[in-house]
Amino acid sequence: MRWIRILGVSLVILVLAAATLTACFGGDDGEVLTVLAGSELRDLEPLFDQIADETGLRLEMEYIGTLDGAEKLISGLEVDLAWFSHGKYLTLLQGAGSRVIAQEKIMLSPVVLGVKESKARAWGWVDNPTLTWREIEEKAQNGELRFAMTNPASSNSGFTALVGVASALAGTGRALEVADIDNAALRDFFRGQALTAGSSGWLAEAYVREQDRLDGMINYESVLLKLNADGQLNEPLYLVYPQEGIITADYPLMLINNAKREHYETLVAYLRTPEFQQTLMEQTLRRPVIPQVQVSSQFPSQLLVELPFPNSADVIDQLLIGYLDEQRVPAHAIFVLDVSGSMEGDRLDDLKAALIGLTGVDQSLTGQFSRFRNRERITLITFNSGVTAEQEFVIDNPEAQSAEMAQIRSFADGLRANGGTAIYSALQRAYYIAIAAQQRDPERYYSIVLMSDGESNEGIRASEFERFFQQMPPEVQDIHTFTILFGDAEEEAMQELAELTGGRMFDAQSEALSLIFKQIRGYQ
Repeated sequence: MRWIRILGVSLVILVLAAATLTACFGGDDGEVLTVLAGSELRDLEPLFDQIADETGLRLEMEYIGTLDGAEKLISGLEVDLAWFSHGKYLTLLQGAGSRVIAQEKIMLSPVVLGVKESKARAWGWVDNPTLTWREIEEKAQNGELRFAMTNPASSNSGFTALVGVASALAGTGRALEVADIDNAALRDFFRGQALTAGSSGWLAEAYVREQDRLDGMINYESVLLKLNADGQLNEPLYLVYPQEGIITADYPLMLINNAKREHYETLVAYLRTPEFQQTLMEQTLRRPVIPQVQVSSQFPSQLLVELPFPNSADVIDQLLIGYLDEQRVPAHAIFVLDVSGSMEGDRLDDLKAALIGLTGVDQSLTGQFSRFRNRERITLITFNSGVTAEQEFVIDNPEAQSAEMAQIRSFADGLRANGGTAIYSALQRAYYIAIAAQQRDPERYYSIVLMSDGESNEGIRASEFERFFQQMPPEVQDIHTFTILFGDAEEEAMQELAELTGGRMFDAQSEALSLIFKQIRGYQ
């Protein structure tokens, strides 16, 4: 009967294992809700255990950008909930809005301008209830105000800021219409933008590194308050609330899967309790949405004037296109692309497709806003054992059929793989090109993208490149390199390069290279 005893032990083990899995992944003791969420909601994760204990619901988050998230919802992604800083654009989009069954505001954070306190005092902005966006525009236009803001096509804070500034500068007092958009005023305002990013969190980190050359930042009120509280700044930021108003992120929790309605209602009810709203305010510095919780003294006392949000997706699309093609400081993006022998086959095909996707042939929602833009300069550098080719393109027409876009596609189609891998020599060459371009045209926004599928085995070493970079003047060191981990690339080396140059590493080992190229566009 030995086999019976063995079987009994095995059954006990299986039962215990099943109980463990139920506790970890849901079941009777913890229903799992999948949530498509904005990356800025990562700061809620320390509260997830508390939510699970009180509601029996565990949140499984997938973090994503606003347009990426809208595109996934349009394509039919199966998810229970969506949670972004606001859902207004999402609900206006044909296809995405129809998937939102219900939504409820959870917390509040206005998108505002934080200015170094000394500047704000010198300009008479402190405790000034009559300050207008036009006055801020004048300081940006004449070069006195240099600020950081995320790319509105990639990040909700930049998107909300663009809508708010455009609505205020239109001066109509109603929901913005296409005819109301003041392109000249917006162009003057964005002359002051000296740092961009694809996420609010990275923008804040970059501002801390580069605060000596910047005067302020547009971001969520919660992010600005946290920076002031954390002691990372040489000088605190004074938060500005112009009299025309601002737009507030209200973080609606949206129900996508109607089969989870009961769980959704349970979750919303708990998140809006006075106790949890108090915790949210204390730990995330976002404002409560219920009147039972009093706003703490950490928040500025100004009355929040809310600007109306556009009621048409066409208006928003025109705002985004106008910003990218006409209003923002034009960019010069330098791509350093590995064509060594290990890239032969699928890897080279993926690179070609990713590069060609930025020439306007990708008609997806994210593709339309990530393609190469009007007035932009693009330098493509290929390397194996050394630099094999370099070519500059000036985009005067961002349409897919334009001659410039066709030339980039031809360049990509002609890529061939062979030879070794000289990562640091190629990147050094990219910086030499950037230095020369910056001296000719200092008003552009410069960035470098480095993609490699292996370890450097030719050319200069990492230590030599580091010495070269550290000897460069500050304006050159402000040119960030965004590295792409691809194929068999060495993660530590790519991360170190990103940190050295103030950039960020992107992982194309777990995501499609085409998607990574589109994400990086938010930082260029």
